[in-house]
Amino acid sequence: MNSVAPFAHEALFYRDEADFLSGTARFVADGVDHGEPVLVAVPEASIAPLRERLGPLADQVHFIDMTEAGRNPGRIIPGVLMAFSASTQQRFRMIGEPMWPGRTELEYPACVQHEVLINTAFEGREGVILCPYDATALPGHVLQDARRTHPVVIDGERRVASEWYTDPSALTDLYNVPLPPPPLGAEEHPFSVGTLAHMRKLVSAYAQGLRHEQAEDLVLAVNELATNSILHASGRGVLRMWREGDAVVCEVSDTGTGFPPSFTGLSGFGIVMVNLLCDLVRTHTSHSGTTVRVYLGR
Repeated sequence: MNSVAPFAHEALFYRDEADFLSGTARFVADGVDHGEPVLVAVPEASIAPLRERLGPLADQVHFIDMTEAGRNPGRIIPGVLMAFSASTQQRFRMIGEPMWPGRTELEYPACVQHEVLINTAFEGREGVILCPYDATALPGHVLQDARRTHPVVIDGERRVASEWYTDPSALTDLYNVPLPPPPLGAEEHPFSVGTLAHMRKLVSAYAQGLRHEQAEDLVLAVNELATNSILHASGRGVLRMWREGDAVVCEVSDTGTGFPPSFTGLSGFGIVMVNLLCDLVRTHTSHSGTTVRVYLGR
């Protein structure tokens, strides 16, 4: 009888480059030795040292710069992890570092929600995902959240079941926190099914200054959010737009319960598409409704 669990989600706490290379190289080598497809998605600065450490084994590994592919935490599961695991029928092995020093407070809640969703998105799949955390540079609350979202924690030579691990259903609201209020100068436009076309024109005009393809992506993302409001909320909503530095920010609010937080079926396709199009997506749902805020051009 096979005693290997179908899926494992583990956190690796490392304290310096040597620690990182020791833990990740061993993980990768085990996968290659067992004939498993291996993905390494980490910040670019870590890729070259790991390639050197692996030697010839590196040619059998797929590397991705996580600071680019995963700059939006909500993009990592559908655009990186699911995309790789779907390409093989074998047991897979993946390293994904979603939380690195330099992540902003704005991005952090989405990082935690990403780690929570991994446990449900890959439940029953054949594979293992290892998530490195820089235990020296990251704040203590980040490591504590890692213990909550990973059933297993590896710290040095110790590999233990996390006593803090919490069932994903109980963590759903952990970082479902209110968003900072829009700035006073934000444009505000109520919409309904009859004004969707006009709303798209407003977004397109406001996105001037972004690259043409970015402006098109923003229009598509906001249209998806507004359509969801019309279909699943009260049939109407409010669009707000403003700029933060180089980014255009669009926010759609309604009285509904939001998109299903799932990457495993068609029910979650709308929010998956929005995450794939945008640089950051933040969501807050309360008893009064749902607000989804998207950033593009960051």
